[in-house]
Amino acid sequence: MAQSYNPNEIEPKWQSKWDTDELYRSRVDWKKPKHYALTMLPYPSGDLHMGHWFAMTPSDARARYMRMKGFNVLFPMGFDAFGLPAENAAVQRNIHPKTWTFGNIERMRKQLRSMGTMFDWKREVVSCDPGYYRWTEWFFKRFYESGLAYRRKALVNWSPTLQTVLANEQVIDGKDERTGQPVIQKMMEQWFFRITKYADELLDFSKLDWPDPIVIMQTNWVGRSEGAWVTFGTEQGDPLDIFTTRPDTLWGVTFMVLSPEHPLVDKVTTQEQREKVELYKAQAARETEIERTSESREKTGIFSGGYAINPVNGERIPIWIADYVLITYGSGAIMAVPAHDERDFAFARKFGLEVRVVIQPEGEGWRNHDGSQYWGR
Repeated sequence: MAQSYNPNEIEPKWQSKWDTDELYRSRVDWKKPKHYALTMLPYPSGDLHMGHWFAMTPSDARARYMRMKGFNVLFPMGFDAFGLPAENAAVQRNIHPKTWTFGNIERMRKQLRSMGTMFDWKREVVSCDPGYYRWTEWFFKRFYESGLAYRRKALVNWSPTLQTVLANEQVIDGKDERTGQPVIQKMMEQWFFRITKYADELLDFSKLDWPDPIVIMQTNWVGRSEGAWVTFGTEQGDPLDIFTTRPDTLWGVTFMVLSPEHPLVDKVTTQEQREKVELYKAQAARETEIERTSESREKTGIFSGGYAINPVNGERIPIWIADYVLITYGSGAIMAVPAHDERDFAFARKFGLEVRVVIQPEGEGWRNHDGSQYWGR
């Protein structure tokens, strides 16, 4: 018996036998309970690194454990092979993206096999292969025919350098992680899935054994709100629609806020305020939604010079532009009731806007949102 472990001799021998015997082949066996195991599919942008195996090891260990418990385990592997990195790498090397991508896949496939994982390579998928993405197209077509896929404009991370849209994870401190060039927020038409149609189902956790933090994350992600749509007028005659969860506070509205990307911004902005508003819009375009909605960030904004008309009392309401309002939520406009909303209160205090209390618990004195004595402005 050998006194030391020599992986270069032992591993190829046994891995070859495992392949020949199809040790990890997943076959239909109705006598056994089923277990589906899946780990993150690597992106074939080069060689595997320790981070890949760090994520795959727990999945491999659990799949083996379930198999030893008598489960019929399906543990496939594949490659998430679409995307901009492959295109950029191919352009830099002056080779076809397919040549670059499939070359990386072959090398990574050998690396994964050398690790002795229990992946069933007969179930391998490669997302850029027509045999795979034809089913993605099939699903999308069914979504579209059912009214679950639709197009509308929304903010995206736009790289002027790469001339493409980037995911939030690809933007670091307002710059593209690969080129280091500035990224801006830009309104573009794109595809969406109508997940809101299933909001009630997605918020039903009665049959899920999820930890409380995950339930909270799911709830916030779905973002379902109960309320009403209200239409304000503008002095230019355009309707200004807002969504509110508290229509009973309409009498407490002291200002309106539009997101910098709202289509009415240019219409309501007066000539005297136009230059300041344009500068503010350009500044907001360089910030991500996460930065704009951070609770620790000081509120910023600019008065448009225009006014809205409150539908319940005919009062003229000043219209402000502020980046804490997002075009992707509701209509991209809000009625601000600073006495009863924390963000509106902070904004009103900074810019000296009126705070008008309209809902007051019985037996309590007039108080602002922060608990201080109410003094109007």
